Amino acid sequence: MPEFHNSATLPHPQFPGSHIVMDEDYIHLSGLTAADIQGSEAVLGDIGEETRWIMRRLAHLLESAGCGLEDVVRVMVHMTDLDEAEAMDAAYVEFFTPPNFPARTCTESPRLLGGAHVEITLTARRPTKDKAPREPDAEEDENMDGDAADRGRDPADD
Repeated sequence: MPEFHNSATLPHPQFPGSHIVMDEDYIHLSGLTAADIQGSEAVLGDIGEETRWIMRRLAHLLESAGCGLEDVVRVMVHMTDLDEAEAMDAAYVEFFTPPNFPARTCTESPRLLGGAHVEITLTARRPTKDKAPREPDAEEDENMDGDAADRGRDPADD
């Protein structure tokens, strides 16, 4: 039976849906934009930075469900302007280990909620039982949006 969850770190969905749906094999994350993430207002309009903010938050949501970006098998990217795909791709590749990129579709969607320019949805395969789901703590969530994280890397690596 699928489990349906909403993250306390994101606004409640403005649609009839859930942030996270988990079944025995997969974790499905709803589309996320930078406009959904508190503190991201300054990056709206910068495709690369919007992508980094989104990917960090998606990674955080996956981790809370016992997965990581290495478990992602499918990604859907919606952009307001496909001419910006190169800038989005430059940020996107920072989060995966080549050549292990998930299957991906990228489409142009002229209007995204909140004035965002990128929305990303993904599906991850649940790993073996040794990676148990956990609740992120407030300090961890707060640190996720720090300066080092804004460059697409882990602040702990500084």
